[in-house]
Amino acid sequence: MRRLLTALVILGAVGAAIFWVVTKPKITDITALAGIVPDLEQGGAVFIAGGCASCHAAPDAKDEARLELTGGRGFPSDFGTFFAPNISPHPSAGIGDWSALDLVNAMRHGTSPKGEHYFPAFPYTTYQNTTLADIVSLHAYLQTLPATDVASKPHDVGFPFNIRRSLGGWKLLFLRPGWVIQEAATPELERGRYLVEALGHCGECHTPRNLLGAVQSSRWMAGAPNPSGKGTIPNITPAKLDWSEQDLLYYFSSGFTPDFDTAGGHMTDVIENLSQMSEADLKAITAYIKALPAAE
Repeated sequence: MRRLLTALVILGAVGAAIFWVVTKPKITDITALAGIVPDLEQGGAVFIAGGCASCHAAPDAKDEARLELTGGRGFPSDFGTFFAPNISPHPSAGIGDWSALDLVNAMRHGTSPKGEHYFPAFPYTTYQNTTLADIVSLHAYLQTLPATDVASKPHDVGFPFNIRRSLGGWKLLFLRPGWVIQEAATPELERGRYLVEALGHCGECHTPRNLLGAVQSSRWMAGAPNPSGKGTIPNITPAKLDWSEQDLLYYFSSGFTPDFDTAGGHMTDVIENLSQMSEADLKAITAYIKALPAAE
């Protein structure tokens, strides 16, 4: 019995050590940023395409107030309610003391400057495909925005989902860089894929999730239950969406559907971003959506 207990203790210690190693938050080496010069104009474009204000501006903020990234918007889920943090350039309440590398680690690995895992409510599962140059430029742009001292709200997530270290195991299972749609036959389609699968994180809402909250890429853009519990987020593959290219372009720029309805819910924030993007980028997104395989 003593030998058995000893063996169990040893196995437990070894298992704990292995768990601690494999769940360690990942980071990018600083040398990867060598030679990258931030471009403020590009950073502003990334800010819009990435929908930063949609989540991190105060709820119901309008116009210039959308540039005050105080956070506070709640996102309900099966695991609890997550609140968008303050990402203004305030040195303590926001991310004013972050380096460009800190932002790279957050967006590509879901790792905080303190070396902790972020919850995937922050869509680093999509942002991981963003280029280093775009993240460095975004960091520079964020530093030009108004600083606000509003404290971030703590997430309302109960045990065991509030154990941050366990997210390392979740990442091992589900955090995979690369494209869902493998083939991009034209430069326009490749650009559309980048805007949708790297910056726009459209799949985070329009794709169903498994029991552990990971996006089911095999059912990419096939629609999903609304996390709020009210209604569904639509299927935007050709299986359900039969809009023409012109219909899509008009919707992106105005929020009006071909049936004279208007965008609602969080989609109003998405339209706010899309309407500020270039015509070439909107055409690229349209080309991507039209090229999606039909999914029920």
